[in-house]
Amino acid sequence: MINALNLSIAGAILLVILLRVLKISWPVVIIAALVLLVGVNIQWVKPFLENIGRSLGTNKVLGISAVLMLVLLFLKVPVFIAVFGGSLVYFLFNPGINQIIFGQKAVTGTESPSLLAIPFFVCAGTFMNYSGVTTRIMNFCSAITGRMPGGLAQVNVLLSTLMGGLSGSNLADAAMEAKMLVPEMEKQGFSKEFSSVVTAASAMITPLIPPGIAMILYGCIADVSIGKLFMSGITVGGALCIGMMILVHFISKRRGYLPIRNTKMSWAELWGHLKPALLPLCLPVIIIGGIRLGVFTATEAGAIAIIYAIILGLLYHELTLKGIIQACKETVCTTGGIMLIVAAASVFSWVLTKERIPQQLTEFIVSICPNKYAFLIAVNIFVLIVGMFIEGNATMIVLVPLLAPIARQYGIDEIQFAMVYIFNNAIGALSPPMGTLMFVTCSVTGCKTKPFMKEAIPFYLLLIVLLLLLTFCPPVTTAIVKLTYGG
Repeated sequence: MINALNLSIAGAILLVILLRVLKISWPVVIIAALVLLVGVNIQWVKPFLENIGRSLGTNKVLGISAVLMLVLLFLKVPVFIAVFGGSLVYFLFNPGINQIIFGQKAVTGTESPSLLAIPFFVCAGTFMNYSGVTTRIMNFCSAITGRMPGGLAQVNVLLSTLMGGLSGSNLADAAMEAKMLVPEMEKQGFSKEFSSVVTAASAMITPLIPPGIAMILYGCIADVSIGKLFMSGITVGGALCIGMMILVHFISKRRGYLPIRNTKMSWAELWGHLKPALLPLCLPVIIIGGIRLGVFTATEAGAIAIIYAIILGLLYHELTLKGIIQACKETVCTTGGIMLIVAAASVFSWVLTKERIPQQLTEFIVSICPNKYAFLIAVNIFVLIVGMFIEGNATMIVLVPLLAPIARQYGIDEIQFAMVYIFNNAIGALSPPMGTLMFVTCSVTGCKTKPFMKEAIPFYLLLIVLLLLLTFCPPVTTAIVKLTYGG
């Protein structure tokens, strides 16, 4: 035992040195060292921790687990480590629970066939970026919106909408457009702050347009049809796109932001811009149409999207071997991060289910919210506040298993609630103090956070109006689903 203790202490010290050399943050380093110490000495540490757990009681142990998880999230520790850490405390301090279950739930949680859609669509999106598709779609957007006031800003919004149907990742969309469009917008007289805000705000459309990764994750967590979510996303994402384009129009008119061109484009010129972008723009149609007609599932649609992207790269003669390797690397990194979060979520969901937290929360909320609209308003306020501090995927894996059953209890359509929740998450990604879209965009463009937030006020107002529309007008989210699926 003493030898194991000495060995684990020496190993923990070496691990701390190694991780600090690799410039890993201190919270992660400390957690890694503690896990090593406890893991090596688990045989005599576990009984000691269980005795503490008995004296505290299950409720206090569960409370400590939740608080630890939230503290780690606020310290910007990676989401999967924060969730795993909170869950691990529950397993270590709870007598009678074998820690093997921790590993089993983490592994089995990632085995759902529906989750294969995530790496497939991520891979398809990265291949599109290396196939010259983005440039062709941007030229088409420029042809469509070139005569509108604030032409390049309109291109920014429309490009996010169309690229959302190809990549599904809002952060990738924001980074790409911040590099490609913001410098050009500044050259044409747009302020850095306005350019950055338009880029970040328009990237919100991406998770709402099929095949948004957020919709796939939500569908897997809440057991909701991903195909129906994709269909609903067409309306919601389209409404957000139109709303932002109208807002950009009025702001540009007031500030004198000029269009790209003043002359009307002939049909021949328009076709010249549409033709190169036509094949990429067919991909969302193929995905939605194939899923609805039963030709393939959402997961199989992701695989088809990869093949389609490779074919486009070969047709355009822009997809090189180096590009393929880089695209695969990006896919592995992105997918690995998401799947680690899913694994952590599976463990945490098991803990919540075992302690009957969803049932207790349902009883409490039903007792204080007289109707579904009161519940939806409460959810909107709560998720918006949480989204200001915690990354969207983290809130989804923690809150959706709790809130989705309550929404069903109130008779709220599962598709409507899903889109309201995802829309809230999207707003959180744009909101200070920890909005990921805001920080990614500002880091690329060099825009300061304070002027960014001031410039974003009109966009926040627009988002709140649209959120209320989704909340109080269910047909906005469900009409197209009922039209295509029936019911």
